[in-house]
Amino acid sequence: MGYQPIENYGIIGDMHTIALVGMNGSIDWLCLPRFDSPSVFAAILDENKGGRFQIAPTADGMTLKQLYWPDTNILVSRFLSPVGVAEITDYMPIEEKDTWEGEHQLIRRVRVVRGSMPFRAICKPAFNYARDPHKVRISTAGVCFESASLNVGLAASVPFSDDGQGGVFTEFTLNEEQSAIFLLQTLPAGATCGSPVEEKREDELFERTVNYWRRWLSQCRYRGRWREMVYRSALVLKLLTYQPTGAIVAAPTCSLPEHIGGERNWDYRYTWIRDAAFALYALMRLGFTQEAAKFMQFLEARCHERRPDGSLQIMYGVDGRHELDEIRLDHLEGYKCSRPIRIGNAASTQLQLDIYGELMDSVYLYNKYGSPISYELWKELRELLNWVCENWQRTDDGLWEVRGGQKHFVYSKVMCWVALDRGLRLADKRSFPADWGRWLKNRDAIYEEVLDKGWNASRQSFVQYYGCNYLDASSLIMPLVFFMSPTDPRMLKTLDAINRPPDKGGLVSNSLAYRYHPETGIDGLKGDEGTFNMCTFWLVETLTRAGRVDRRRLDQAVLVFDKMLGYANHLGLYAEETGPCAEAIGNFPQAFTHVALISAAFNLDRALSSGESGWPGLAVAPW
Repeated sequence: MGYQPIENYGIIGDMHTIALVGMNGSIDWLCLPRFDSPSVFAAILDENKGGRFQIAPTADGMTLKQLYWPDTNILVSRFLSPVGVAEITDYMPIEEKDTWEGEHQLIRRVRVVRGSMPFRAICKPAFNYARDPHKVRISTAGVCFESASLNVGLAASVPFSDDGQGGVFTEFTLNEEQSAIFLLQTLPAGATCGSPVEEKREDELFERTVNYWRRWLSQCRYRGRWREMVYRSALVLKLLTYQPTGAIVAAPTCSLPEHIGGERNWDYRYTWIRDAAFALYALMRLGFTQEAAKFMQFLEARCHERRPDGSLQIMYGVDGRHELDEIRLDHLEGYKCSRPIRIGNAASTQLQLDIYGELMDSVYLYNKYGSPISYELWKELRELLNWVCENWQRTDDGLWEVRGGQKHFVYSKVMCWVALDRGLRLADKRSFPADWGRWLKNRDAIYEEVLDKGWNASRQSFVQYYGCNYLDASSLIMPLVFFMSPTDPRMLKTLDAINRPPDKGGLVSNSLAYRYHPETGIDGLKGDEGTFNMCTFWLVETLTRAGRVDRRRLDQAVLVFDKMLGYANHLGLYAEETGPCAEAIGNFPQAFTHVALISAAFNLDRALSSGESGWPGLAVAPW
């Protein structure tokens, strides 16, 4: 079949896991029973071995389209041909109980809207990243796929045949207004496959799922411009949430390449402290206080699980586990032969000093706009802030999780300043006991050091790390965390330096921002990468705030934002990066990008409505 472009996929899910559904009707990625479980379908990582579940018409001359049922995460794939029009509606029914440990279901409803259409369906799982063998058992009730670690059942209103290679297939024809329903679900050991879903029952599940998503989205307070894209981003964040704990995964996929054919392939199915802080702000801004509260509970639990030296791990499993050992799957060829395939993430052992700033800012915001934090949490935070005082002078692996050696990264220092600044503000707000003198002394020392060592006089810009000559888009965060005024001469010069084309020393190509220049070798990896979508939205926000005194910058922010919206896929989804031919690359969809979109839309809309950037009176929040 060949690999589909990453941007050709939509997603469905039940807040435990997510499936990627291609425009061609093929489910090419699904891990069960949760995000970080081994895959059942992984054709996106190996078209021959990975496994897939495809339903599609066999007629010639097909035109493919996809859309979401309005205000939901129910996906409709549409097939248009000279002989008829067909639709496949894909969704996962939602169970709202936090303790839900039952069967996970995926429903595919095939319907012919006009004419008569022949179809072929194939289902060939490949359990545990295509490492575990399985048995196929066909009965009148359906098909059971049985492996050592997981059993999956497939029931449908049409009969299946064994393909002799671990999968099943069926061919059928539907006339106008006829439909067929397929149900894929996890099964307990020894269970029968179950019966096909009756149409009446499927209608009930569909209506319940529609109502759930619309009821949830109705809580959104955003009413500004770009509402449709903000709503879709909110729905993506909800799908990326692991319901039992409230953790949000960075992305539901692993090892989708940042450079086709290259080695920049990582597993993002975990929860980063950094991402958590960004997401918490976005959720509260939009009015999703319940999700913010649950996420804060997850973060608080991690604060009670510090390492022996008093530090935090940078990332965790969705259940809070700490062990995320990175291994390679050499038996899979990778997306378009991009190897190695990695599961787990060795970055979990890195030192990244910036996470304390993002954590403290999210706690500060939650205390201000959510619920007051407990004294027990404050005691843990106080210890973390003292750890920052003792360790901010160290080199670290940085925001971008480089594997080329530790440096004094400017972004890390800035976020250490944020940690102490927010700690001081929170202690004052709540009258908590605090080590005032120590925190003030270190906060001010960080500030002066960054202004001295993080500024490059010859480049007239803040740079990536002390003593270097390299730009880094993370410098754009400075005015967003209130480290620098957005109109400070140094900040404006940095903005201008970054906002130049790469051939003129900058990082922005046709409004799309690179995070840094890979050819500097800082990340210790071979090959190039695309523009980093999150950084483009950071550029929008920084221009927006600078536009308070320069209308031209605000106008440019609108232009960059609108152009960036055009790089979303047909469903409004973003991968981590945008490639040289405007293709999606990297893990997909990425929470960080959608969080940055929400923040940029919120602040840009307010600036346009008020006639200024909204700098006075903003919440002390970076994102």
